[in-house]
Amino acid sequence: MDHEIQLISDGDGLAVIGDPTAVERFLVSEGLPSKNLGLQRLRPALSNAAGVAQAASEIAANSGRWVKLTEESAQAIKKYGLMKSSKSGLSLGVVQAKGQAKGIKGIVQFAKGPGSLVSNPAILAGAAGIMAQVAMQQTMDEILDYLATIDEKVDDVLRAQKDAVLADMIGVDFVVEEAMTIREHVGRVSEVAWSKVQTTSVTIARTQAYALRQLDALAEKLEHKTKVGDLAKTSKEAESKVQEWLAVLARCFQLQDAIAVLELDRVLDASPGELDRHRLALRATRRNRLELISRSTEHLLARMDAAAYRANTKVLLHPKPSRAVVDSSNHVAVAVVDFHGRLGIERGRQSLEARRWVDAAADVRDKVLETGGVGVDAARLFGNETLDRARSVTGKLSSEIAERALRWRREDEERDEEG
Repeated sequence: MDHEIQLISDGDGLAVIGDPTAVERFLVSEGLPSKNLGLQRLRPALSNAAGVAQAASEIAANSGRWVKLTEESAQAIKKYGLMKSSKSGLSLGVVQAKGQAKGIKGIVQFAKGPGSLVSNPAILAGAAGIMAQVAMQQTMDEILDYLATIDEKVDDVLRAQKDAVLADMIGVDFVVEEAMTIREHVGRVSEVAWSKVQTTSVTIARTQAYALRQLDALAEKLEHKTKVGDLAKTSKEAESKVQEWLAVLARCFQLQDAIAVLELDRVLDASPGELDRHRLALRATRRNRLELISRSTEHLLARMDAAAYRANTKVLLHPKPSRAVVDSSNHVAVAVVDFHGRLGIERGRQSLEARRWVDAAADVRDKVLETGGVGVDAARLFGNETLDRARSVTGKLSSEIAERALRWRREDEERDEEG
């Protein structure tokens, strides 16, 4: 018997819904890792709604899996040509799964049966809401992994601060974690549970703003330094502080996503008809938060890059502090790129390569000749190559980069001797 696999994409993930065997066969054939979508959570909220009881019952008997949309998974499903709904912003379709020997037939159409998800607005809105929750929980898990890998845990950073804004974050963390635990055990968010967390957003927003101001202050401090020695000192300070404030921002983002997950549950329970509009509103506010964080961190990277450029112009006269500035800029770049990846901020940082020794020598050739100065190593900054590795290796450069740097250094020395 043929089986219909219903596909829903919201731009962050893909829901694959249908007969469990057919769904599994589809995911295996496309090589897509997935996790349980948890559609059964829709039944209590929608079972009594007019016109959706039968659909809810049929969907509950089927399997629902969620696939995170990456560059690879997006390409895998692109061939099925999902049709985007202008009203909900969701891309929808149905794949016909033939018998095991025949595999998957790549023809997409809108389903029209009574059990169809894509043709029932209430069920579709509920499924989209759950997809948003799963996507945010995926990000929350990645942030927890990120916080576990850095040297300074965010809790240690918060406890070390005397500022009341940061101290309040510890209490907020406890309250939100408690509400998430209750939700996991009960399966819903009651009015009592929601009342405990709905006012915590203000504290989180205040802490986020505070952390962003600290990063902006570091950027401004770098901007006003002109001497290489001062740049080296300030860059080193930024290197040690940036990771701490990124950790605070990561925890803020994690808690904001947790509150959004609870909020969607509460709306589904209290006002299911408003769920789709609320999901879109939360999506917009989340995107705005990411944009705000992105602007601040990229501004800091630009200031670190500028400091590295200034240091490279004086590398012959100040080799040690110049190298220190570039090293600090590298460390900050690695930290920021890793942070961006955990939050889903995908923006390429323009490559910044340090000037070669011969270029620096050409700029100050006359001064070198007058003072009888000897050749020194130019500081180097490994731009995109370092940042690409930062997405998989946090806080350190690979041995391949180090070997390449040594080879370049020897080439410079040989060129210097020939000169």
